Amino acid sequence: MGLQHSGSPYIPQLRNVSFFFLFFILRKPSFLLMDGQCKAGFKLQLVQNHEGKSYRCTSVFICIRCTRAEEGEEEDRKGGQEGGYFVQRQEVMGFLGFTLLFVCVLQVAYAQPATAPEEVAALNKVIDHWNLRDKLNMITDPCAPNASWAPENANPRVACDCNGNSCHITHLKIYALDISGEIPGELFVLKQLMDLNLGQNVLNGSIPPDVGQLTNMQYLSLGINNLTGPVPPELGNLSKLISLSFSSNNFFGQLPKELGNLTSLQQLYIDSSGVSGPIPQEFAKLKSLQILWASDNMLSGKLPEFFGTLTELKDLRLQGTSLEGPIPSSFAALNKLEDLRIGDLNGEDSSLDFLEVQTRLSILILRNCGVAGQIPEQLRTFTLLEHLDLSFNKLTGRIPTSFQNLASLQFLYLGNNNLSGDLPADLIGPKLIVLDVSFNPISGNLPQSFAKAGLSVNVLETSINTESLQDSKASGVLKCLQGNTKCTDIILQSSFSIKCGGSAQKSASGIEFDGDSEDVGAASFYTSPDDQWAVSNTGNFISNPNGPQYIAKTDSQITGTLNSELYKTARISASSLRYYGLGLKNGRYNVELHFAEIAMDDSYSWRGLGRRLFDIYIQGERVLQDLNIRKEAGGSKRALIKRFEANVTNSAMDIHFFWAGKGTCCIPFQSTYGPLVSAIHVSQVSDSTGASKRNKKRIGRIVGITAGCVAGAVVISSLVYLWWTKEAAPKHMRVHTDSPK
Repeated sequence: MGLQHSGSPYIPQLRNVSFFFLFFILRKPSFLLMDGQCKAGFKLQLVQNHEGKSYRCTSVFICIRCTRAEEGEEEDRKGGQEGGYFVQRQEVMGFLGFTLLFVCVLQVAYAQPATAPEEVAALNKVIDHWNLRDKLNMITDPCAPNASWAPENANPRVACDCNGNSCHITHLKIYALDISGEIPGELFVLKQLMDLNLGQNVLNGSIPPDVGQLTNMQYLSLGINNLTGPVPPELGNLSKLISLSFSSNNFFGQLPKELGNLTSLQQLYIDSSGVSGPIPQEFAKLKSLQILWASDNMLSGKLPEFFGTLTELKDLRLQGTSLEGPIPSSFAALNKLEDLRIGDLNGEDSSLDFLEVQTRLSILILRNCGVAGQIPEQLRTFTLLEHLDLSFNKLTGRIPTSFQNLASLQFLYLGNNNLSGDLPADLIGPKLIVLDVSFNPISGNLPQSFAKAGLSVNVLETSINTESLQDSKASGVLKCLQGNTKCTDIILQSSFSIKCGGSAQKSASGIEFDGDSEDVGAASFYTSPDDQWAVSNTGNFISNPNGPQYIAKTDSQITGTLNSELYKTARISASSLRYYGLGLKNGRYNVELHFAEIAMDDSYSWRGLGRRLFDIYIQGERVLQDLNIRKEAGGSKRALIKRFEANVTNSAMDIHFFWAGKGTCCIPFQSTYGPLVSAIHVSQVSDSTGASKRNKKRIGRIVGITAGCVAGAVVISSLVYLWWTKEAAPKHMRVHTDSPK
């Protein structure tokens, strides 16, 4: 059933007719009721019963009883005509009392402000277009008072603004209901919309240019959908916008410069939207902007200098882009920042000199930004700082002793830099729970307070004295990995296999995978019981609703493999995950990495719109960039094996899974991103295989010489040689690029 328009233009006239009756009844004992057409839109008609002396009068609304004037009764000739019929006052008074009461009820029930008919019709079509009748089946006016769909927590929600006798739809929310299809044109008939929330659905197609007609819009959310096409420049017409979100979609092309016209805009969410190119200079006009999320886009060019003029900024996130450094010195003016996350900058080196007055910061992440120079002492004034990540940069000098003044600091990541000197003895503050100084040439002893409950410390590949580690075995392995020292105390092996995040098991082909279910936290290092391998993790999921978790699990069957159990657990990381093979014989190795996406959904729902991307390095060289497990496997919960070859020259194998800021962050829930690996199997290329290849080469040369004598044999031998080279070549070529340590 569609929406029904309940307003009646006749109610006010009905009230006037009632008072007309009352006036005459009170004025005379009786009055003449004549045939006639009422202005109220209904007709009073006399109906005569010829078989008796009584007569009946009827109308559209009521029926009353009339009597004929008997002979000898006094007739009132002043108010009527001869031949008329008189209504007895006694009967009419009773009728009129009922009529007035009935009219009052009608006025209360029906004489309410009504929604504009064209908006009612348009809303009906929108509801039908998205098949929402079972959730939003209105049988009364959409702007009816106290409607069940009007409260702020209603979903779907329709709310209105009424002025006099007319109402307009101003709020429409259809949130996380998996509506699909394109955005219908009827939506833009609702020109008084101020708040439109279509987030977390499966909408496709483009945003129609007609969106520019909604000039009263203040809050527009289209995030987490499957929308495509360019971002329409007509969005720049919505000059009243306070919040705009089109994150986690599949748009393409550059950001329209017209968005710079949104001078009232306070929140802009465009992360993972697919946009590319430089950030328009016109964005410098967004002086009211407080929140800008633009991570995981192919944005290019220099990090804009004009960002330093957006002095209302509180939250700025620019990770996983193609933007280039340096971080502009103009950022020093952003004294209202509370959350600053910049990562993965290319180009020129940056410095921390801009950090002067940002004392409101609680989260500061400048990871993999090419930041050089020393850590400024000025950071000691950032007393609200809880999370500081300066890892994967080029920092030099000592770690400031003033960090002890950061009473609120909980997470400190300084790994993968060139910091030197002794580790400050009083570095660990009262709230610090994570400390990562790995991959730095720093020395000294671990602070005495490092053993406090709940503290996670990673000092891998440093010169720090680790004798005080509770795990003496881990201490020995750390020494093995430090300073290019060979792991001579470990029995040499030619293979290792790890079931990442799960218990030990045997594969269908007979490979014994060691268990790896230990609690490896935000800055941790763990070695296997037989010292054959180790795992190191850095990074924490800041907004994970499920708490600190670094192992993913599923009970679902994994397809595309005979070893489903091998993929039902996986180790995950928010930043950097490394596995080491220890005590390996030097030589050439095959590396098999097993994956299955078990944390992201594969259903036709907004929950299935997530993308996980990360890089893989083996022995310091990047062998795979932007791996998307689900895409390559053909779906979630499907097995994927990637094979590589690598050389071991110092008894150790380094396999590094690295998050470069790309992929969605929050689908199907917050903090769903970063590296994920199910299992690892590494084995040395056997001598027999090498001998076989050498024999093939010898045979190939002999065949080539012999074939030179016969023209026809030349063709044959050439084909044999091409076949041999194809078989002998590696299946995966390594890509040599600069990489994090």
